[in-house]
Amino acid sequence: MDKKSFQTLEFHKILSRLAEFTQNEPVKNRILGLEPTASLEEARLWQKETTEAVGMTLRRGNPPGLKITDIGASLLRAERGGSLTMKELLGVSRVAKTAGRLKRYLEDDKALEEGIISGFLSVLEPLRPVSDKIDDAIISEDEMADGASPELYQIRRKKKSLAGKIRDTLQEMIASPKYQKALQEPIVTMRGDRYVLPVKAENKNEIKGIVHDASASGATLFIEPMSVVSITNSLAALESEEKEEINRVLFELSSFVCEFSEALKADLTAIYELDFLFAKAKLSLAQNGVEPELNDEGIVNIQKGRHPLLDPKTVVPVDIYLGEDFDTLVITGPNTGGKTVSLKTLGLLSLMAACGLHVTAAEHSRLSVFENVFADIGDEQSIEQSLSTFSSHVVNLVSILKRLTMNSLVLTDELGAGTDPTEGAALAIAILDYVRSRGAKAAATTHYSELKLYALSTDRVENASCEFDLKTLSPTYKLLIGIPGKSNAFAISRRLGMEEEILSRAGELLNDENVQMEDVLARLEKNRQQAAKQRRQAETMRRDARDIKENLLKEQTELDRQRTKILEEARTEALRILEDAKEESQRAMKEIRSIRDNAALKEALQQAEVAKAALREKQEKLSGTRQTTSKRTGKPPKNLKP
Repeated sequence: MDKKSFQTLEFHKILSRLAEFTQNEPVKNRILGLEPTASLEEARLWQKETTEAVGMTLRRGNPPGLKITDIGASLLRAERGGSLTMKELLGVSRVAKTAGRLKRYLEDDKALEEGIISGFLSVLEPLRPVSDKIDDAIISEDEMADGASPELYQIRRKKKSLAGKIRDTLQEMIASPKYQKALQEPIVTMRGDRYVLPVKAENKNEIKGIVHDASASGATLFIEPMSVVSITNSLAALESEEKEEINRVLFELSSFVCEFSEALKADLTAIYELDFLFAKAKLSLAQNGVEPELNDEGIVNIQKGRHPLLDPKTVVPVDIYLGEDFDTLVITGPNTGGKTVSLKTLGLLSLMAACGLHVTAAEHSRLSVFENVFADIGDEQSIEQSLSTFSSHVVNLVSILKRLTMNSLVLTDELGAGTDPTEGAALAIAILDYVRSRGAKAAATTHYSELKLYALSTDRVENASCEFDLKTLSPTYKLLIGIPGKSNAFAISRRLGMEEEILSRAGELLNDENVQMEDVLARLEKNRQQAAKQRRQAETMRRDARDIKENLLKEQTELDRQRTKILEEARTEALRILEDAKEESQRAMKEIRSIRDNAALKEALQQAEVAKAALREKQEKLSGTRQTTSKRTGKPPKNLKP
């Protein structure tokens, strides 16, 4: 990849921002040296890593503290039989404990699917015995615990006893009237590792002992009384034993750590790798980034792309696409209208995508993985080399064109500017033709009308412009692909109060081709605005029709549901009625069979007639019809017999 273009596109600022999300120097150095890949498979893998880390961060929050010490060199020394310091051993303990916390963090994610991050579960080893053994023995970077070994405990107990004995002896001397006049101050102090008393120089013979120091004026001598010299010597011997025991314990701990060297190296690598992945996730969340759809065919379709280094509250999103219907984009428009920002957005998002970083754009934006992204943007004037702006641009372009490959993206700002307009335009067209002939993709900004005509008349070359609002005399920063930019010099001058006589004379000086070109651009712009208005109206109508259709479907669904419910209730009621009628009929028949005399028979017949009528009525209710029967008149015959 072209390092100079990285600087031009300010890619290093993106990496610096990413590096802020880690506290580990090795990870920070890795980030600052990050380069885009030219491999589509690798870029997709890196993007997947970032996406998984973003998902886990959203579900579980940020992982536990990942700040550790690089113990690689310490482990190597331990493997070679060396002894680690207390600081180094505490670093080893921190790695082991961090690995344990990270493993629990991953295990507690119930939604974690099999993927890249889940693979770290089998790598991370908590190594609790290592961290426990070190933490039990070492209190801080320069202090070992008394219980680190039984020998150390005994030595320190003896030291405390002797130190107490020395202090008691000296306190007795301070309190004795015999020595009070000889002392400058009634205190016990230290010189080196020896206990001494401050004695007046003129009274030095009053206290027998060893002079270890004197004050600046010479008025005070610091004397170690002979009564404590032997005790202090014994204390010094114990201190020597203590150092030896501490070194022995450190060697023992180092040998113990060496047994877990490979597992600790694996933990160290895994922690750094996860720290890197979660740094990418934090940057994505901070910038509201998304995973782009990647390809290696040179196809770019950035939707609502935002320059990641601009204020997200004020930056205007742009849509940029090339690689399908056209390979070269010629962008025109007013100064400060957003042309350069559009170029940088295209280049910067391409580099970020190839590094596995989420991009500041809308979902489903497409980006290509290029072998090289070349950028010639900005004021390239070189005072050191005595080169003009034009010469510096040419030097840069020559370097780019020499390294051009088919899978390259070339971004040039104000192509051909800085020299005679006619020659500059011809040179710009020739450069774009050369880039196209090599199969590379290109986007260039220009003010030359010749390049607008070139884009209109050349296959797979497209015009684009940055929109300008004449009412407010300010750019909208929106990129309009398919429409060449129209010069607004006269319109702006007129609104700012320029004399009409001057503007008329300027119009007369324009040749016919320029006038015709501006008229064509004006008509195109007018047609574009009308088409945009009609498109908005059509979109509104389509949206309304869709809403109406959805409402009708909802109503139809509800009606079908209600009809089904009513039919189901009717069937249930019918079955219940039939069951009731059946039960009544059976009950009546049972009573008829049990009859033994005529009187009971008459009563039973009447009950059967009632039951029969009830059954007929329920059948009529069920069928929804009622049979009409002729009304019986007169009295029944009297000669009826059973």
